[in-house]
Amino acid sequence: MIKVGLGYDVHAFSRDRKLIVGGVEIPYEMGLMGYSDADVLSHAVCDALLGAAGEGDIGKHFPNTDEKYKDICSLELLKKTEKLLKNKNYEIVNVDSVVIAHSPKMEPHVEAMKKNISGALRMNKENVNIKATTTEGLGFTGRREGIAAHAIVSLFKEG
Repeated sequence: MIKVGLGYDVHAFSRDRKLIVGGVEIPYEMGLMGYSDADVLSHAVCDALLGAAGEGDIGKHFPNTDEKYKDICSLELLKKTEKLLKNKNYEIVNVDSVVIAHSPKMEPHVEAMKKNISGALRMNKENVNIKATTTEGLGFTGRREGIAAHAIVSLFKEG
């Protein structure tokens, strides 16, 4: 059986944070606001994986009311999600994602993001795709107020 999941996340910029996307610290004058490290890409992938497995969303499994998730590296959340899926006999087939940001430019960091996400999910890097785009100046990303990410995944389960 093949199952598909869709994830979406968005975080506003904050001056007092590091910018972490796909587990990569990107040099920039602002980071993203959030309870964890606010890694918008990892969160979108996590939500897509949980959705495909019918396991709710990131807030259900890693609530922002639990102190153990305060400032946690979102790659750790991906690792925990992969373990949950493995325990339910799911195999992650592929991840396709897009990061939407006017600035900073994501493309120079995409290969490192792919390495981090594939490593956290214990899957072949060739099965993780990350694209970067802008909104040509439109919307909150175009106004440089934050970053968004979408992800779609497919899972395989015997039977």
